[in-house]
Amino acid sequence: MAVRVLVVDDSGFFRRRIVEILAAEPRIEVVGTAANGREAIQKNTELRPDVITMDIEMPVMDGITALRRIMATHPTPVLMFSSLTQEGAQATLDALEAGAVDFLPKRFDDISKDREQAKHLLRTRVRQIGARGLPRPRPVPRAGSAHVPPAPTIQRRHDYRLVVIGSSTGGPVALQQVLSKLPADLRVPVVLVQHMPATFTPAFAARLNQQCPIAVKEAEDGEALLPGTAYLAPGGRQLTLEQRAGQVRIRVSDGDPSLHYRPSVDLAFDSASKIFPGKVLAVVMTGMGADGREGARALKGGGSTVWAQDEASCVIYGMPMAIVEAGLADQVLALDHIGSSIAKSV
Repeated sequence: MAVRVLVVDDSGFFRRRIVEILAAEPRIEVVGTAANGREAIQKNTELRPDVITMDIEMPVMDGITALRRIMATHPTPVLMFSSLTQEGAQATLDALEAGAVDFLPKRFDDISKDREQAKHLLRTRVRQIGARGLPRPRPVPRAGSAHVPPAPTIQRRHDYRLVVIGSSTGGPVALQQVLSKLPADLRVPVVLVQHMPATFTPAFAARLNQQCPIAVKEAEDGEALLPGTAYLAPGGRQLTLEQRAGQVRIRVSDGDPSLHYRPSVDLAFDSASKIFPGKVLAVVMTGMGADGREGARALKGGGSTVWAQDEASCVIYGMPMAIVEAGLADQVLALDHIGSSIAKSV
């Protein structure tokens, strides 16, 4: 069955372009278009698409306002189009907090230098998001109910020296939920690898730092890892760890240009496995693809622990599924248990 899409943008040229790209995929059906947020709300109610693509800046009603109303009335997965500017980053993070499941740059050259590859990525993202739907909320049990889902049993098997978390699609909101449950005096450092453009990571780190008890910052080349601090890998570059002058320090580099993901969860996990053999707690969360699987294999080979987010709470069950299917997951946890389980384990 084809994924049904509503395309929303105030530019007639951009609407036609997106419709043309999506219509070339037999598994996608464009069921309608809208020129502003008010029209988007109306057509979402009438057409009930599986996914909406929507611009942020529009006349009459902007995309974020429309998104909030859609999520309050007829919740639908929304893929936002964003400009890769500082202002665009802030607006996109607002959209993700309001309920958007993902975003893509509005300029196709910012998605990929290869135009056909950019079109393929757009079609794939729309199809996967539309087919997946919104993550299923965990039901709130009634008082005295016998069907209260138990919290996972976490056994302290290791004297952890580092927590490292990898995520992609759906990750920004998921990371906020996890880090909000970590105490400010966490006794180990945390490394975060989120697939995100370079212009977005400074704003994202600053926002997490404001929202979470633990200190959060964008990682800088050469700085030493400190307990109670979460370091976000800069977008568009690679983060690894190295031992230098008796301290574990962060290395931020351009890395191998042939690598698809920048930053790469695999690279960060692999370097952590060498610096802290058997002493790492790694978590793979929502996202497309399989980035993190080979790095998790290296961690497990050294005796470290790997957790995966469960399917029900993922926006896209790709990266965690790769971990589970490879037999690398020591625990499979719902998103609302991950942060508290890290806090108990460390």
